[in-house]
Amino acid sequence: MPSGKDLGIMPHWELSNIYPSLESSELDGAVKDLSTRIKKLDRFLDKEKISRDGEIPSSIEQTAMLVSEVLQMTNDILALAGTIGAFLYGYISTDSFNTLAKRKESELERITVQIHKQEVLFKGWLGEVVKQGVDLGGLIAANPVVQDHAFFLQETVEQSKYLMSDEEEALASELSLSGGSAWQKLQGTVTSQISVPFEREGVIEEIPIAELQNIRSYDPDEQTRRRAFEAEIKAWQSMREPLAACMNGVKGTVITLNQRRGREDALHEVLDQGRIDRETLQAMLGVMKESFPTFRRYFKAKAKRLGKEALAWWDLEAPVGGSERRFTFEDATIFIVDNFGSFSPRMAEFTQKAFDQHWIDAEPRKGKRGGAFCMDIPLVEESRILANYDGSLDQLSTLAHELGHAFHNECQWGLAELQRITPMTLAETASIFNETLISESALAQAQSSEEEFSILETSLVGAAGVIVDIYSRYLFESEVFERRADAELSADDFCEIMLRCQAETYGDGLDERYRHPYMWAWKPHYYSPSLSFYNFPYAFGQLFGLGLFALYQERGEDFIPDYESLLRNTGVGNAADLAARFDIDLRSPAFWKSSMDVIEGRVDRYIELG
Repeated sequence: MPSGKDLGIMPHWELSNIYPSLESSELDGAVKDLSTRIKKLDRFLDKEKISRDGEIPSSIEQTAMLVSEVLQMTNDILALAGTIGAFLYGYISTDSFNTLAKRKESELERITVQIHKQEVLFKGWLGEVVKQGVDLGGLIAANPVVQDHAFFLQETVEQSKYLMSDEEEALASELSLSGGSAWQKLQGTVTSQISVPFEREGVIEEIPIAELQNIRSYDPDEQTRRRAFEAEIKAWQSMREPLAACMNGVKGTVITLNQRRGREDALHEVLDQGRIDRETLQAMLGVMKESFPTFRRYFKAKAKRLGKEALAWWDLEAPVGGSERRFTFEDATIFIVDNFGSFSPRMAEFTQKAFDQHWIDAEPRKGKRGGAFCMDIPLVEESRILANYDGSLDQLSTLAHELGHAFHNECQWGLAELQRITPMTLAETASIFNETLISESALAQAQSSEEEFSILETSLVGAAGVIVDIYSRYLFESEVFERRADAELSADDFCEIMLRCQAETYGDGLDERYRHPYMWAWKPHYYSPSLSFYNFPYAFGQLFGLGLFALYQERGEDFIPDYESLLRNTGVGNAADLAARFDIDLRSPAFWKSSMDVIEGRVDRYIELG
């Protein structure tokens, strides 16, 4: 695997066009402005008695005017808070040692905790307005701003059923800073600051855990991968107790609040957030489970190629084949822009801008968090992308994935913040579509069967992670929630559950001696108190994206305007209704199976070439 110096200049992202610096008067002024706006909305809500026990105006027009005022002030607050928060996290996520950024983030959180209280007051009031007989349809029709937010308001009324009292919700918001959110921040800090001594080419050096994981996954030498795996496991073992405490803290918080709010279970809120129902989820999960034999065929074929009976964990993403292509960062830029251009000139132009304007932070380094993500910055209508690039096609695909999120943001600019709230199920649509574009383009350009084999390998590594490993994570989180309701779990408990869930999904495709007991420790998705089960949305995105790509292949350029319209409207519709625009029935196993058939065809070709 090439070292960082072999990959050319790997950029750090540029943040100064948002605010000049952490010490700038512009940033301080923005924070003060945010505080002023929040206090102004507080006074308005109090003056107009907008709360669950408040007053309902005498006319529907007056009610609509109040709703309009709250919507406009809330949109302005969310755009400003989102911009400041993204700016600060841009420093924290790439340098967790930056105490100034962390202090300013803490100060911001103390200001923005009031936003949730305001949301609760409005949600409770609007629910009471409708409960008292005001026609929601008439209310929406009475004011153009309200009309523009029809979906948000309909969803708000529905979700008002699951509120504690105003006082309890206010207390929960304040306690989140020292409760669930604090545990989440601790997990991020602990995992980003781990560095591990590791020997390469006769030299022992301290490397960040994210870089070690890249070595464990992608180094061509098995013994190097194995040593990296063993070093990684040892590192997680040294931090298992604080990370287990973080997991218990977050899940305990979620369970308590769900019970207080009258939720059926931990999945109930997640389905509402994802704007899908249990029937849709079970249809997709059923097809995923049915696919495990296909993936095990792939795992065994890969093991045979590596001269083994079964894969160890450090083999799952290992390069196979003699012509795996490596990409400098400049190579990756050209490859992605060129291939996006074959789909849409608009997307290619946008992507080139993202590279040219330094929206991407690519270099792995100590203090930088692992993995990859994309965040939007509302007031400048830009995105920022974090990656840990290593020159592999897999990491190139990750860049394309995150650029898909950024393009999704691009399609939504101009909409108000409350019109852009995308459910986690549809949030992965553009990212997975982009990954598919890259893999299909790479396959089409393959110069030999060996190169085709390597590209299929990269594609199937990603598919296995999204289908097989994601299912194991879903099983893991389900059991953790079930057992955490009775008592705290130990680090040993978490490891035991994780290994059992991996056994259930990977089966005999993975050597039972060499699974990964600490996948729970470093995945940030488990540690969000406001977003549980952030696992199955990736599978949803994978299969939904494949289904859309198949439609693109059928329809050609005529598909593109409808696709961009879908991305623009993911904040103003549920998943089933938006999918129905493309004649897709999400509750039908047949749709999910048709997407899975694409993956099965790749497995067949992989085995044929192997």
